[in-house]
Amino acid sequence: MPLSPAPTPWAFPHHATWDPDDDLVALGADLEAGTLVTAYSLGLFPMPVTLDGEEHLGWFSPVERGVLPLDAMRVSRSLRRSARDFEIRIDTCFDEVVARCGSPERPDGWITEPFQQAYGRLHRLGWAHSVETWRDGRLAGGLYGVSVGGLFAGESMFHDERDASKVALLALVDLLRDEHAEHRLLDVQWQTPHLASLGVVRRPRGEYLERLGRALRLPLPGAFQVDD
Repeated sequence: MPLSPAPTPWAFPHHATWDPDDDLVALGADLEAGTLVTAYSLGLFPMPVTLDGEEHLGWFSPVERGVLPLDAMRVSRSLRRSARDFEIRIDTCFDEVVARCGSPERPDGWITEPFQQAYGRLHRLGWAHSVETWRDGRLAGGLYGVSVGGLFAGESMFHDERDASKVALLALVDLLRDEHAEHRLLDVQWQTPHLASLGVVRRPRGEYLERLGRALRLPLPGAFQVDD
């Protein structure tokens, strides 16, 4: 099971006080493991935000949350064929996956060095995980996210070969589809046109938080359980 981090000294605002029309609900705090686990358990995730020319640590809970139902991922025949060409590995090179997702060559990159270090600490405590696609002994793509009970909060993914990140997502869906699949929650933050093409839907914030409460009571998926 994951190791318990030091408790966060920060108190996030109660969801009843959040602006119903704004995805950004709080500023400040830090990226320590205890803060991150608390935030994800409340339906929040961090991203840097610039306000009045100054950069802040922002905490987001989208008014319309992107969620991928585990029984609704759209898998084309070509993607199924591509999946046969990759080897799936879990947590074998977490830091590299995060670094590749945060490559400065990617447009609108926000996964800065402090974020990479923060999620690396979270990974070593057993709360953050990577799903990787490999071909011929080389990392071809992957994704990473935070797993708390039955929640998997996807953060980012990358690919160096066609379909490599989609295959990683397909593998993640498959490993979440266990006896608790009905109440597991695969969160992708926002629905983009690309994610929508894979089956991601938008759910109102209130509905998301209700589902989150149920999901948090579930055990971790077997693939993410670590020895004490």
